[in-house]
Amino acid sequence: MCLLVFFKCSFVFLTLIFTLGKGIPAKNPKQDKVLDKEYWYEHARIALRKRLQYATDQRPFAKNVILFVGDGMGVATTTASRILRGQRMGNSGEDHELTWDTFPAVALAKTYNMDAQIGESSACATALMCGVKTNFETVGLDARGRFENCFSSFSSRVPSLIDWAQESGKSTGIVTNTRITHATPAALYGHAPSRYWEDDSKVPPASRKSCKDLARQLIENDPGRNINVLLGGGRRHWLPKVAHDPELTKEEGRRLDGRNLIDDWMRDKKKRGLNAEYVWSKGNLEKIKPAEIDYLLGLFSYSHMDFEVDRDPGPSGDPSLADMTRTALSILLKNPKGFLLVVEGGRIDHAHHYNNAYRALDETLAMETAVLAALAMVNPTETLIVVTSDHSHVLTLGGQATPRGHPILGPDSKVSDVDGQPYTTLLYGNGPGFATPRIVPMNTSSAMEDKNQVHGSAVPRQWGTHAGEDVPVYALGPLATTLFAGTFDQSYIPHAIAYSACLGEHRLRCQGLDNFVSTPPHNCTSNGEASGNSVNGQPIAVASSVMADDSHRVSSEGVVDSLEKLLLSVLAFLLVAIT
Repeated sequence: MCLLVFFKCSFVFLTLIFTLGKGIPAKNPKQDKVLDKEYWYEHARIALRKRLQYATDQRPFAKNVILFVGDGMGVATTTASRILRGQRMGNSGEDHELTWDTFPAVALAKTYNMDAQIGESSACATALMCGVKTNFETVGLDARGRFENCFSSFSSRVPSLIDWAQESGKSTGIVTNTRITHATPAALYGHAPSRYWEDDSKVPPASRKSCKDLARQLIENDPGRNINVLLGGGRRHWLPKVAHDPELTKEEGRRLDGRNLIDDWMRDKKKRGLNAEYVWSKGNLEKIKPAEIDYLLGLFSYSHMDFEVDRDPGPSGDPSLADMTRTALSILLKNPKGFLLVVEGGRIDHAHHYNNAYRALDETLAMETAVLAALAMVNPTETLIVVTSDHSHVLTLGGQATPRGHPILGPDSKVSDVDGQPYTTLLYGNGPGFATPRIVPMNTSSAMEDKNQVHGSAVPRQWGTHAGEDVPVYALGPLATTLFAGTFDQSYIPHAIAYSACLGEHRLRCQGLDNFVSTPPHNCTSNGEASGNSVNGQPIAVASSVMADDSHRVSSEGVVDSLEKLLLSVLAFLLVAIT
């Protein structure tokens, strides 16, 4: 009788296990894996080891680092810009060399995002500045961060190159001709589940008490509050609704909290006894005395700064990218421990979105002028200079038997053999340049370039999209030829920079301790909390359901495991009781 009861109970419990297991969806490893910070750190360590095994001398290190980012600058853009520069100098153009063409190291970087085949600026910038791949339109987070989900950003924050540089006592700076809170620069200091949270008016009301907007993070949190030089645009995100812009006097600020963050930035520096200054025009910038200040904030426009071709070069206008680079270096070079400077040519991307090749190429050349300005001020034997892009654009360069020296912005030398109409050698895959019948280019030459010309596109879109091919990486300086070779994930770049400059987990390398080949020292996120998931220094895959927005959720596999253990315990208890 006892055995009969036991077998009946066993049957009931086993049926229950089967039913519960059947009702829970099977775990799909491909969908549930979250490649977090530790995964990408180890991924970079492996890529570093592969390259360093061929190095004859691993001792050189970079005291200084300058990272130039041409936003949207793909291979077609650099090629067309090279030709344009040569033609502006009166030559055919094809054999001209841009400054970075002479760098000894060149590589290719993959720009996909964790959840997107075609990269987007803030996610690409997170890879480029923080060393982790992340999700579309999030910034300063690893893949556990979810778009517009404030809660998800708490445990997914990752440090950046600026965090690492400041930990080593180096001065730091950001120069951009976009808004200083825009996608690319924001990855250096911000952590947000949306790149659009530039001020509090863009943050959903339910999240405002928990998640700071990017402008507030810049002036209140580390590392933003300790950045020595900040030069760019975007005053609208710093000013309250009741304040009018000093240049566009009809425009108001966008902050809803009533704060003037420019005043708050100055107040913070004064409270800490730091020599600081704020400027908002080219004339202001030219008057500063770098030897007397250690912190400089320059906000030169209400939103993005003007395209170079439209820029007012007078005292009341905007400084050029080269002007800002020179000023930044004059301050940063004072630090005997070195510096990190990031310079973004951000408006290349904007011109490409308009299918406006003239401004895109002209902005690329403006960034080259900034690279030349930097090279004139630093010693390349102790300075690592990297030039790259966050993603490409759908620009193409093609023609049929086009002769050498043909105007790069003009029509091809032959017309279409289908409709007999001319076409430009520079075309776009999609964007506002689509028309039926198609756009016929104006009869321009290299001496009469039309800066407003929209080039034809194959597919109609309101704005042209990014492109997904690899982007070039050019490098000059200590270990450049060893570290920047081959093809790698974009997230590798900041780790290679850190290795060369002895930053972050490679900070002991300059003391003769190559700690990266073994388990790295404990590395914390910028908010002081450890992040990542690993065992003995090796990355492990974590089910997305475990890292979901609701911290109390567990994976379906965990539920079944727990039920099995519970029911087996009950069965064991019954067996003991019966016997």
